[in-house]
Amino acid sequence: MIGTLRAVVLDAPDARRLAAFYRALGGWTERYAEDDWVALGTPDGWRVAVQLSPDHVAPRWPDPAFPQQAHLDLRVPDLDAGAARAAELGATLLQKNERWYTLADPAGHPFDLCLDTTRQETTLMGVMLDCPDAERLSTFWSEVLGKPITYAAEGMAMIGEDGAQPLLFQQIGDYRAPQWPDPAHPQQFHLDVTVDDVDAAETAVLKLGATALHPGGENWRVYADPAGKPFCLCWD
Repeated sequence: MIGTLRAVVLDAPDARRLAAFYRALGGWTERYAEDDWVALGTPDGWRVAVQLSPDHVAPRWPDPAFPQQAHLDLRVPDLDAGAARAAELGATLLQKNERWYTLADPAGHPFDLCLDTTRQETTLMGVMLDCPDAERLSTFWSEVLGKPITYAAEGMAMIGEDGAQPLLFQQIGDYRAPQWPDPAHPQQFHLDVTVDDVDAAETAVLKLGATALHPGGENWRVYADPAGKPFCLCWD
């Protein structure tokens, strides 16, 4: 393990509006807020943040010309009721399936409502990352976060146990990587990883196939994973 998952961060043209959407939809708690950054906590331990991105270009799923880079999977006890509630809060229904519905949040990020009748609350099951090679990217993030690969099939993988903040990976044939900070190829989201020694962590992630993108700021540095998705190594 190189670090621990600090936060899943979503870009938005209006950080407060998107944070308010997920706070109302999931019953999440606001932990910290500024005009350009709002951090939320879930009852089961996830930390999701929204950062202001004035040049945000929303995905237009399933249009490959404006691809998504990742999406959230939320569990709900009733798909129709969950979708209706999300729509009241500003979401747009994109597609219905038997066991899940796909919607877009107010910033255009797709998310799935997945049927789970074993609990009455809305919960965050996991974060799904699009990628060109699910095996390679799951192996990279398994090494970075110290989460075991708990599921692997053709074009799909998952690291971490269900209920313990898993990350999921789906292979896309026409995958288009972000080119941060170019708004024409937006990141849409990124992961923040907390480390004890950033220099040692940098050496380790570069050895695994990451690329250094930016020297960073007071307590963060920016990299791209093997699929080109930006992430930050952070320290306190």
